[in-house]
Amino acid sequence: MSKVAVVYWSGTGNTEMMAQSVAKGADGELFTAADFTPDKAAAFDAIAFGCPAIGAEELEDSEFQPMFDAVKGALADKKVALFGSYDWGDGEWMRTWAANCEAEGISLAAEPVICNNTPDDEGLKNCEALGASLK
Repeated sequence: MSKVAVVYWSGTGNTEMMAQSVAKGADGELFTAADFTPDKAAAFDAIAFGCPAIGAEELEDSEFQPMFDAVKGALADKKVALFGSYDWGDGEWMRTWAANCEAEGISLAAEPVICNNTPDDEGLKNCEALGASLK
């Protein structure tokens, strides 16, 4: 069984709800983006990252993006998954994030999970399944 970290940033609580479901499915340890470092990343076999779409379909840039940039060099040999919520658009930020990961040699262990605004029961079940896929 893999040791799983679930790392997230949430502005409204929607991505935090998703993170809790991912952690439940993974039997994983929950971290906010501000509390996760490359040293911590080294201790895990799998990491799920959650961030909502901000502004023009981008990752949150004051805490999440700097943390992700700092740890992505340590992700090449780990199972990685992405999740997050959005309020507008069609999920372009997630497609861009996933493509950027692939371009940097980070292979995703599962299809990313996105939810429009507050996750519904199906969205939370999908998050739990995402977590379970990282075990």
